[in-house]
Amino acid sequence: MARKYIVLVAIAILSTPSTSAFQTPTSPLYRQTSALFSSPASSTDEPTTPPLSTLVNRVAVAGATGRTGKYVVQSLLAQNVPVLALVRDTDKASNTLDPTNELLTIRKTDLGSKEDVIAALNEDDGKPKCDAAIWCATGFSDAPDQSLWTKLQAVLGLAVKPKGTIDAVGLPALGEGLAKSRKRTLGGSVLPKVIMLSSAGVTRPGWSEEKKVALEGSAGIPIVRLNPFGILGVKAESEDILRNCGVDYSIFRPTGLNDKWPANQRPIFSQGDVAVGRINRKDVAKILVDLLSTPEATGKTFEAFSIADSEGYYPPASSINTALGRLQLDSETNGKGPSDEVVRATYAIMQQLLPGEKQAADQVAMGQTYEQLDKGETGRLGKKGEEDVDSAGLKPST
Repeated sequence: MARKYIVLVAIAILSTPSTSAFQTPTSPLYRQTSALFSSPASSTDEPTTPPLSTLVNRVAVAGATGRTGKYVVQSLLAQNVPVLALVRDTDKASNTLDPTNELLTIRKTDLGSKEDVIAALNEDDGKPKCDAAIWCATGFSDAPDQSLWTKLQAVLGLAVKPKGTIDAVGLPALGEGLAKSRKRTLGGSVLPKVIMLSSAGVTRPGWSEEKKVALEGSAGIPIVRLNPFGILGVKAESEDILRNCGVDYSIFRPTGLNDKWPANQRPIFSQGDVAVGRINRKDVAKILVDLLSTPEATGKTFEAFSIADSEGYYPPASSINTALGRLQLDSETNGKGPSDEVVRATYAIMQQLLPGEKQAADQVAMGQTYEQLDKGETGRLGKKGEEDVDSAGLKPST
């Protein structure tokens, strides 16, 4: 238990900017670093956050019928927050969501059309205007009846014209549609207007070969190694577009989404895109909604996985404000993330928090669990390097 506690504390420390041995006590960076070692009262006593319904008028949710999006909608409605669900299939939405809830509006929206997305935000339907949005849409579809031509069009759309995918069109459209609206604030601090559900690993295909070798446990995981349809590159480009569209944003990159992983667990936040692990979609949805009332998240990009704690010694923190407050703003690093030294140190710690006994993420095949790796069992898609990616059920959509 003591070793685990030390590891968790070290993560928080390593997520802060690197410092020089010659910094003076008057430098801002010195003060920021020193705050980590202040008295417990200053770091843990947080003001009570007002009800979310008092901080936001209405939230647009893109991808509201997806496996994560539906939990986001449920959480918002449970907190009496009006929701505009932007969906491709209204019939599916009526079956997945609760159309009888007066706070919910379901709108068929083409997320690949800038004009349609902005029109959805500006429509006068007699309800409050949206002043925030959560992007849960994905470049993949789980529709079982796609024709071969539709699949080929989708694959070519991602591989040849990434700027035409829904991530690269609909997400910045949300940003443009909300950029000029009234700033959302809490206690004088700016709250994010657009929250993006991205993915851990989006920068890793673009790492240098030297970095990939040094951080093999992060660069060698299946989704990065195979990168089906180039989806990670599309997500990375979409992140950059969002950062530069002039809206107050927050970008959340969860690690492997796993519905069998316990929910309501403690998230471990980090930066540098080296996090590997698991997190339940319900916890992802909770974080996405919590970010709406977390000024410490504004202008930041970060990753998270969760610690499965069956003993109850590491419950979720009462607030994510403190953890996110220790992370760097994207503007402090020109969007490049922490220094190489911080990234390497964070990586060394993250690898010790992997599930399983072998703790060798780069040895896992796509479709194989850490537990199967420990037992020497082959995953559902075959051995590493021989995976049948087509059987994974990933179908890109534009």
